[in-house]
Amino acid sequence: MAELIIKPAEECKWDILSLGEVMIRLDPGDSRVARTRQFQVWEGGGEYNVARGLRRCFGMRAALVTAIADNPVGRLLEDLLLQGGVDLSHIRWVPFDGIGRKVRVGLNFTESGFGARAALGCSDRGYTAASQMKKGEIDWNHIFGKEGVRWFHTGGIYAGLSETTPEVIIEAMQAAKDNGTMISYDLNFRPSLWKDIGGSDKAIEVNREIAKYVDVMLGNEEDFTAALGYKVEGLDKDISKLDTSAFKKMIQRVVEAYPNFKAVATTLRNAKTACINDWGAILYYNGEFYEAILRENLEIYDRVGGGDSFASGLIYAFLTGKEPADAVNYGAAHGALAMTTPGDTTMATLAEVEKVMKSATARVDR
Repeated sequence: MAELIIKPAEECKWDILSLGEVMIRLDPGDSRVARTRQFQVWEGGGEYNVARGLRRCFGMRAALVTAIADNPVGRLLEDLLLQGGVDLSHIRWVPFDGIGRKVRVGLNFTESGFGARAALGCSDRGYTAASQMKKGEIDWNHIFGKEGVRWFHTGGIYAGLSETTPEVIIEAMQAAKDNGTMISYDLNFRPSLWKDIGGSDKAIEVNREIAKYVDVMLGNEEDFTAALGYKVEGLDKDISKLDTSAFKKMIQRVVEAYPNFKAVATTLRNAKTACINDWGAILYYNGEFYEAILRENLEIYDRVGGGDSFASGLIYAFLTGKEPADAVNYGAAHGALAMTTPGDTTMATLAEVEKVMKSATARVDR
């Protein structure tokens, strides 16, 4: 494996650019989606969450490429995005047809879960503007060549939205590679996205083609099997002890199949209840494995976005020239913190991440 060679900050307008769909998340709080009479509104999307984390927690220059229906709901989403601080100059605003027959804003109804009741998500995202994006609509050469981008991130959620989104991803990755931009991809397998178009087999087909362009491959313990086709042999389904040896063998097989991967990182989670998880992570970089501090019995407030926040912490560390052992711990600490607050996106600060990395207690800061 080759080392990551990241363009200098002074040569680029953006530290991070993400491509993906952003939805409005409707959160019933302590109630349930099917029983509530009110929702808290957030924004969220697997790929966007990474850019937002890099902007809000780590102070990086972040931009987003997506498409949004131009109606009041789309402008609500814009208002939420503006609060996140990610640059929106590359959003495509798509004219609204009046009732959503041709284009809509995606909605994501998500309840956090508690104890024995697992978190639950129900997406309503058919005919969204981002899912209908096609090759040739974005001037990638301008973004990567003229403006300059140090790191490009996208993922399997966006790849699963339609027949055209994988083509948009590959077009973007080709331009990124031509201009020396580092590329990361989070497999982020969601059964609901793929079940009507071929399930895991289709996800594997699509992701294996995309993987040819990736420098840093990300995922959790399930993603590498369901979305890339590599099984974690000899590991109990509940990952009761988060034994990393099986994951290391799987990662080595993945790297052999894709010599273009410069790093592979996976989060490890043993969900004892919806509120109590063991949480860990592994990074494979330049022929060596690096493990994050294992956090046993981590208390979870809202698990959505934990993996995205792991990704943003990991990317931050690489962008700022930190050692691989630090990179995996920045990611794991940020992911742990992100799951202590509601919504998909992080509310953590860099100081809090570094405090958690030092295994500090949760005493009150005064």
